[in-house]
Amino acid sequence: MSTITKQSLPTGTWSADPVHSHVSFQIAYAGTNTFRGGFRDFAATVAGGVLEGSAQVASVDVRDEQLNGHLQTPDFFDAARFPEITFRTADLETGELTIKGVTRPIEITAAVSEPNVDPFGRERVGITLEARVDRNAFGVSWNAPNQGGGNYLGDEVTISAELALVKQEA
Repeated sequence: MSTITKQSLPTGTWSADPVHSHVSFQIAYAGTNTFRGGFRDFAATVAGGVLEGSAQVASVDVRDEQLNGHLQTPDFFDAARFPEITFRTADLETGELTIKGVTRPIEITAAVSEPNVDPFGRERVGITLEARVDRNAFGVSWNAPNQGGGNYLGDEVTISAELALVKQEA
């Protein structure tokens, strides 16, 4: 594993290796635990000093087909009208996140590994990003009362991306 030493984007053009990368979210659930899910279909690139990423809402995976379907509805992501979630940052401290057509600035924490060369001669770098957002600010406000008091879903969602990026040849 490479040592993490800097918090700036690598120069050149890089693309996420989807097999070795992961985009996920977590939210407080039922006042008892943390619920986790992720996206199977996503992309991320670094080019010109900017990291841009997207996730296809239809690829959300919470290990329950019925709930995956509910997350596609207007109660949550409204995949028919807003099929993609996007993200963009140039400084790894702030960025812009778009969910359900709503774009908001967000604060992020990031870690960038030193570049390394894989067994196939490809240069790689790892970038880990995390942000905490209020889902209501993006129009994702469905909830239900918890019989023990409060709501089933928390308002704060932690979004994480662990990206293994491969340098693209010029």
